[in-house]
Amino acid sequence: MRARLFNTLLALCYLLQVAAQNPKEAEKQDWKQNLFTGGTVSLGFFNNTFLIGANPVLGYSFTNWAELALQVNFSYNSVRDYNGIFNNKLRQTTYGAGPFIRIYPMRFVFAQAQLEHNFIRSKNIPINGPAEVRKNDVGSVLIGGGYTSNRSGRGGEPFYYLSILFDVSGNILSPYTDNFGRATPVFRAGLQFPLFQGAANRSYKKGTNSRGFWRM
Repeated sequence: MRARLFNTLLALCYLLQVAAQNPKEAEKQDWKQNLFTGGTVSLGFFNNTFLIGANPVLGYSFTNWAELALQVNFSYNSVRDYNGIFNNKLRQTTYGAGPFIRIYPMRFVFAQAQLEHNFIRSKNIPINGPAEVRKNDVGSVLIGGGYTSNRSGRGGEPFYYLSILFDVSGNILSPYTDNFGRATPVFRAGLQFPLFQGAANRSYKKGTNSRGFWRM
């Protein structure tokens, strides 16, 4: 199901690119000018918990309002007094990757669909007794949306974004569920910036109208 969803979204992005681009623009356009990168970094210390992580991104803008990217995930967290037991410790490492598609109906709002596969290694270290190690590989389907500071289409300026996603896969082993298997919101904030674009190629100058809607 996840592969079918991704293939459908990828085909849709390609059709949108073809429909939005006239032959003269296609001739002049260098595909490298549509590449972008960015991502998020996380670091936290709270309530006997330490967390560090990173989510680098490399993507391609099909049009001013549609893009496809690959995101790599890595996170490590350490919890002391786990499950309310004094000096009971948990160490967990998660890494994985997956593609996502974003659609921007307006330059400061987007919808996102993301497939993700994570490998999770958990080590429970009780105060008495041997350590217990568990390994799982888990697939997720994240759906949601977000807000950008000022996305300006292909070749625009760097921008910040905030997003909220939910795992709709129903997998109780997902890293995005609570102890009862219920989906929890995934909040992400990050930076995105284009690669290889020159000032002359920045399409944001003519990409939107005064209200921020993309011109078709």
